[in-house]
Formats: sequence, structure tokens, C-alpha cells
Amino acid sequence: MYRTHTCGCLRAEHVHQQVTLAGWVQKVRNLGAMTFIDLRDRYGITQIVVEEHSPAEVRETAARLGREWVIRVTGTVIERESKNAKMPTGDIEVTASAITVLNEAQTPPFTIEENSDGGDDLRMKYRYLDLRRPPLQRNMMLRHKMAQEIRRFLSDEGFLEIETPYLVGSTPEGARDFVVPSRMNPNQFYALPQSPQTLKQLLMVAGYDRYFQIVRCFRDEDLRADRQPEFTQIDCEMSFVEQEDIIGVFERWAKHMFRTVLGIEFGEPFRRMPWIEAMEKYGSDKPDLRFGMEFADLTDLAKGHGFSIFDDAEYITGFAATGCATYTRKQIDALTEYVKRPQVGAKGLIWIRLDADGTVKSSVDKFFAPAEVRALAERCGAQTGDMVFVLCGPKFKTLTQLCALRLEVAQQLGLRDPQKFAPLWVVDFPMFEWDDETQRWYAMHHPFTSPKPEDVPYLTSDPGRVRANAYDFVCNGTEIGGGSIRIHDAKLQAQIFDCLGFTPERAQEQFGFLMNAFKFGAPPHGGLAFGFDRLCSLFGGSESIRDYIAFPKNNAGRDVMLDAPSCIDRAQLDELYLELRKPEA
Repeated sequence: MYRTHTCGCLRAEHVHQQVTLAGWVQKVRNLGAMTFIDLRDRYGITQIVVEEHSPAEVRETAARLGREWVIRVTGTVIERESKNAKMPTGDIEVTASAITVLNEAQTPPFTIEENSDGGDDLRMKYRYLDLRRPPLQRNMMLRHKMAQEIRRFLSDEGFLEIETPYLVGSTPEGARDFVVPSRMNPNQFYALPQSPQTLKQLLMVAGYDRYFQIVRCFRDEDLRADRQPEFTQIDCEMSFVEQEDIIGVFERWAKHMFRTVLGIEFGEPFRRMPWIEAMEKYGSDKPDLRFGMEFADLTDLAKGHGFSIFDDAEYITGFAATGCATYTRKQIDALTEYVKRPQVGAKGLIWIRLDADGTVKSSVDKFFAPAEVRALAERCGAQTGDMVFVLCGPKFKTLTQLCALRLEVAQQLGLRDPQKFAPLWVVDFPMFEWDDETQRWYAMHHPFTSPKPEDVPYLTSDPGRVRANAYDFVCNGTEIGGGSIRIHDAKLQAQIFDCLGFTPERAQEQFGFLMNAFKFGAPPHGGLAFGFDRLCSLFGGSESIRDYIAFPKNNAGRDVMLDAPSCIDRAQLDELYLELRKPEA
């Protein structure tokens, strides 16, 4: 047997026991008369001691050990003279009677410790080494624990875990599909699913009224910290339900996850916030409620004072930053430059300061009387010692820009505590969004989302007024999951397709399999999907989902460890009837 115990389980009660451990050499400290070896596996570290009277072959082997060598150690557990309270195994050590080298190792390109000296690119290239580090191991264990709790809760709620295929047909809406050429069907392609949306709806038609799946999904889109080309969803669907039924089940599920994984209890119902309120108060459909700084509409107060920037603006809005009246000119200038960045896109920043002595000062004093400036600040809820920041322009563009500033200020003030959680449901989304470039409506969620019943009459007269029967689960400024009640009525589905510019022929071509299935008795149904990677990073206190994926891609969508994507042989291309061409400059 390679081991009788792991490197993280030995304690004082094991003293005098004969044990065998196996793992990687974390560190070797040769003190002449004694050699100490830190032996590591995923369970922890145990200190091995080789003494002056140890067998000669043990001392010789210990003398040549290097970092990350794989060894097996047999010895006796003894009590440490100098205990290490920082280590779970710090009360004991193992005096070695035999050491067997199972595999020698080259010196790793970075330190495999809690805090590594390797950069992101290097650690991505040697991800199998990075995964040996305790932070990554804790992340993988957290992900495993969360997956187990998800399955346990949903199974107890009567959900069935059912797999759906990875090779499906391409869909016209949403992100770009990854496509797979079919050798057996020349010049035809599968698509990798962006989600199992239509498939889970077919399962509802098939009578499986509670379905879930922890499933891989694929989207060919630009990447960032919380986005990967392949990611994992907790995909769920239910039949004979309305919005309240679904929110009820998954709010219980969310509270169960917070309680069992993090030990956090939520007694009160999660807040519900209409989409328009989220936008007008926080500038985002995924507001961060860990702190205040709500927006106030200043349009009526700010216009008509001869300040053309305000007078010509569609919308003027601002928020009070608590305790920021002490900001220096340099700090204000830095925030002004921040909102001017292309990623934010504002043209400038207006500020109002309520000093501790009761005076009020602003960057627009030339156009406003002190009482008028104070009225703007008070509309934002500002108190003595606060600073008010104001932006103006097209309404929703301005709200989005002010949201970026709100988050930046909160970050500087230390208000975005990863150990604090503020979950909520955002509801009543717009059904459609208009695209000026293509001059057509697009589905805010997807074409199968049901409109609010009371808004159906506006589908023909005013599509922009229609609200979706949709809901998002948001926490700490991140959309963790979202879903909707689906359309199960063929006539209503045809209306939606018409609003989205689908001809009956195109709708039949793209979604005929689903529409035909609905002819055989589709139940009322709805569901949602949670981003599993995002949920793991939220619970783990990280902003990047890469830390919770064993083998992630970089920002260019490349796997630098496997060197993928890569070229394929001419013979493979010929089998698939494919020709390559150079991309245009």
C-alpha cells in the first residue's frame, strides 16, 4: 500500500503509530544533524524528520530530494518539540524509517505555495502544477461541495437530472455558436449548445415536469474575467408553474446553498426589484446592494439655469458618496478621467461638495445659486461631509456610466466586501430591445420568453412597452442566474416571432421542431439557469471564474497548456470537405 494516512490527517492521538505517507516534497531543510521534509498532498502537509541515527539509506535519499519529487515515507508519529499552531498537523511529525522515491521531478517554473511567484500566463501554461497549490485545491473542493448540495436539494424537490446532447443545430439569436463539421453529412454542421433551452422545453412537453442538469455550455464571444467560451450552468425547468412558483423554489435553494456551504442564514425574503427601478436607482440590471449611493433624477432641478450641458441633456442624475467631501482636487480629477475612459464613455463629471462647516461648493457654482446647488445635493440624499457626483446625457447611457463610477467609488471606499452578500430578484424586464443599426427588435432574453399577460395587447401597437415574464437572480453586482416563463401557446409564439422579424418560413426552419412539439400538448412551463462558475466564484470571494475552472482558457480563448485551438492535418480537412483561406488583413 502506498499510504496508510493522508498528509493532512495526523494529530496528537496518532503519536507512536507506525504510518506510511505519500505525496510531493514541498520543502527540504537540511540542518546538518537533522533534515526536515514538508510532505504535501491535497489534504495538507506533514513534517517528516530524518535524524542523525536514521538508517544510512534514509539519510542519503533525504539528502538528494528536490521540490515536487514524489515520495513515500514510512515512519513513526512523534510529538513535535516546537509545535506549529498554523498547521493542522503542527503538533506532530513523522520520524522516517524508510523513504522511497516514486518519481523525481524537474524544478517547477514557479513556487507551488499559497502565494506563488508565477504570473498568470506561466501558471496557465503549467495549470497542472498550479492546481497543486492550496488556493486552487480549495476552489476545486468548494466547487465539488456546491455541486453535491445542488444535486441533493433539487433531487429532494423532485427534480430529475437528465442529460441533453452537445451536438445540436445552430440558433440565430444570442452569441455566436461554436460549430462542428459533420463528416457523415458533408457541408453540414452541428453547433455546440449555448444552453439546452429548447431541449429542456421539449422535456416539459415529454412530461418530465421537473428537470435539472449541471451542463456545459458554449458561446463564441469575447472573453473577460467572468466569461469563458465553455462554462457550466445549473439548468432547470418546471411545468405547471408560474413565476412565483419558480422564484419560491429557487429562493429556498439559494438560502440552502448559503446556509450549508457558507454558514450564512437569510431569514427574510430576498428583495424584489423591477428592472426600471434597478436602472434608475443603480444604473444596472444587476445592482450591487452591499452599499447605498442610490441615484436621484435631477433633471427637473438642473435644467433651466443657463448651463447648456444640463439644458441640452435628456437626463441628469447623480449620487452622494458618503464621507467624500474631503476628496482632493487630484482625486476628483482622477475620477473625471475614469468616466472619460472609452470603457465608460462620459464627457465629464460634475461634483457638489458639502463641507463640514456647512458650506456647499460645486463645479457649476457659476450657473447655480448656493440654495439651488444644495437642493441638488439634498435630492441625492447628501449629508454634511458627502460629495455628490453628477452625469448627464441620453438616459440609459448616462445611468450605465454613473453605475461604473458608483462601483469605482465604492471600490476605493472598501465597500465591496466579498464576505458580505446582498441577493435580490430583478423582475419585469423589457420584452424587447431595439437595435438602431438593424432597425429591428431583439428579444431581451430569448424568443420563447412569455410576455406579461396584461402587456400582450401592446405587441402590435407598442412592442417597447411590453414587459417579459422574466426574472434574474443577482448578488453583489453579478447576475448569477436568470429565466422566464415560456410561451406554450402557438399563436402567441407566432406573434413574438413576427415582432422579432421572423417570417413564418424562417421560424419553421429554425424552430419547427419545437413548434411542432407544442402541437401535441405543451404544458405551461418555465425555468431558469444559474451560472455555476459564477456562483462558485461568488461563494469563494473571487471576481474571476477562472479560479474555479480546472482548465480555463485565456482572454484570447486559447488553452495555452494544450496549445489549442491548433491546425489540423490536410487529410482531416479533406474528410470534412473543408477548404481554408487566409483571414483578410
